[in-house]
Amino acid sequence: MPVGPEDSTVAARAPRRRRKYDQVLEGARQVFMADGFEGASVDDIARVAAVSKATLYSYFPDKRLMFMEVATLECRRQANMAADAIDMNAPADQVLTRAAAGMIDFITSDFGHQMFRIAVAESERFPALGLAFYESGPKTIRQRLSDYFGLAIERGEMEIEDVALAADQFHVLVKADIFDQIVFNLKRSFTRAEKDRVISGAVTTFLARYGRSSAGRATSLG
Repeated sequence: MPVGPEDSTVAARAPRRRRKYDQVLEGARQVFMADGFEGASVDDIARVAAVSKATLYSYFPDKRLMFMEVATLECRRQANMAADAIDMNAPADQVLTRAAAGMIDFITSDFGHQMFRIAVAESERFPALGLAFYESGPKTIRQRLSDYFGLAIERGEMEIEDVALAADQFHVLVKADIFDQIVFNLKRSFTRAEKDRVISGAVTTFLARYGRSSAGRATSLG
């Protein structure tokens, strides 16, 4: 079927519109990362993105929606970076340590903290925001951990009956102590030593339960 003039015009506009959309998201990411949700102004986002406020509002009529779109993409980017940095063929303690480090660094980041607070605060009035946060954050982490555990089980490194539950348990272990302090505004920044303490405890505890050697000891003692 031949393409008419109107079809050609629409096709030509699509890449330009996509570039503008990407500009808006990148500008919003920079401003949200620097100023947080409350401190970020639409004027600043439009300026950094090099677009007009009218263009910005044509994509995102509400700052919350813009924040959650940025948060969703950032979560995916962090997850992909963490996955790419991990050698899935390395010993289990090394894989889990790298995974835990990536998780705890994001949890303790200003952006991660802001994202969690907004998602929880707005999820009752805007369920879609809570769902977007869950699917790009906890659900993604759970799936990636489950995929790794499947490989570790096949190699005989772990013995896990409920992989999904084990993934949730590791996620909780990595948040021990630090997460509550963030949620209740008791503390906002943590040293590398404080993070490493939680990471080490999480990995040691998890492998004591699911590592193949621990499973073997439990069987022999039974």
